[in-house]
Amino acid sequence: MPQPAPRIAPLQPPYPPEIQGQFDRIMRGAPPLALFRVMAGHARAWEKFRAGSLLDRGPLSLREREIVIDRTCARTGCEYEWGVHIAAFAEAAQLTDEQVRATVLGDASATCWSAAEQALIAAVDALHERATLGEAEFKALSAHYEDAKILEIIQLCGFYRTVSYLANALALPLEQTAARFPR
Repeated sequence: MPQPAPRIAPLQPPYPPEIQGQFDRIMRGAPPLALFRVMAGHARAWEKFRAGSLLDRGPLSLREREIVIDRTCARTGCEYEWGVHIAAFAEAAQLTDEQVRATVLGDASATCWSAAEQALIAAVDALHERATLGEAEFKALSAHYEDAKILEIIQLCGFYRTVSYLANALALPLEQTAARFPR
């Protein structure tokens, strides 16, 4: 069954050489995601999106980064971006099936997570619910992460909340190769 089209039409190939080069750098040879194709069709939006500078590795490990991104997308109900990240990175980040499920259905105290990972999830949840970290949440993060990592965690939450807003509001069809939320 074909999925409905996004609310704003994505750029179609052939792409301008500069855009193709940007897609190649981000996607490493895979076809560009619908989200990227929609954004790239609008120069200012694409420039601002890429200027978020959070599409690179940063100071967090791949596992830490993916836990933050997956939980943020799950909390915002963004199956599109959550599914893309699970399909692309869960195995490399060594997330077990139980942990993948817990990013959507678990809470910060789930026993499948280490103490440091529980602090990450609690921080994501606090930022989602209250747009701030309480003293206990910040103290828990500080026990496991240096300041540069804490700043990256907060920025990732905000950036992927924005990504979730975009994917959800644009009604992007789920990528064929992406994972689906556990039920």
